[in-house]
Amino acid sequence: MILNIENVKFKYQSHHVLDGIELKIDEHKIVSILGPNGVGKTTLLKCINAILKPYMGSIIIQKENVMNLSQRTIAQKVGYVAQKNETSRITVFDAVILGRYPYIKWDITENDLKIVNAIIHILHLDDLSLRFIDELSGGELQKVCTARAMVQEPDILLFDEPTSNLDLKNQIEILELVKKVVTEHNVATIMTMHDINMALRYSDTLIFLKDGKIFAYCNKNDVTVEMITKVYDVPVVIEYYDSIPIVIPKGGK
Repeated sequence: MILNIENVKFKYQSHHVLDGIELKIDEHKIVSILGPNGVGKTTLLKCINAILKPYMGSIIIQKENVMNLSQRTIAQKVGYVAQKNETSRITVFDAVILGRYPYIKWDITENDLKIVNAIIHILHLDDLSLRFIDELSGGELQKVCTARAMVQEPDILLFDEPTSNLDLKNQIEILELVKKVVTEHNVATIMTMHDINMALRYSDTLIFLKDGKIFAYCNKNDVTVEMITKVYDVPVVIEYYDSIPIVIPKGGK
């Protein structure tokens, strides 16, 4: 088990967002966190990464409580790809190598360069390595941010809405990339998602949040109509295509 979350509670001033979250996640798994806007999906990711600190509970990664670790050590354990990524006038190569910062003591080493070049190649970014990131498309920039997180060599990769603002082709490309990373590397991936059907297609496990709590924690084949209807307050039906469940809202012409 890579991640163990026990009784995590978080609030913004007097507004309670997370109330007693408990999770156990193994390596080689893709987990999607779903639920309506404002339910605490991004907040949970930021607690795992210690960007936000819960007022109660513990988050254990590889038997270490992240609240007791330095930011440098956390960055060696957790790679985080935010929903919105700022661009600047640096090259793709320079943006990716920033992910090695948690390991750099005095200067960039040959090993750092080897890791960066390998990830750039795996993500098919070779032809873009000297391009400036403020010249990239949304899909290309998402790949660069993923590469930067991967060169941290983390135990867990966190993605906040990895397909937001991407067209269908780029959505599939990014999620296929996530699947490849999880399959070929010793990591777990946790994603927040709004697209239920993309989550069903690519995730091993789904977590539905409602009212600050985990309403359901199940694999894709255990998702029910009642579950979706109660979480989103929308009547739906579930059909299957190629053994993958598809959620279809009722009503409308």
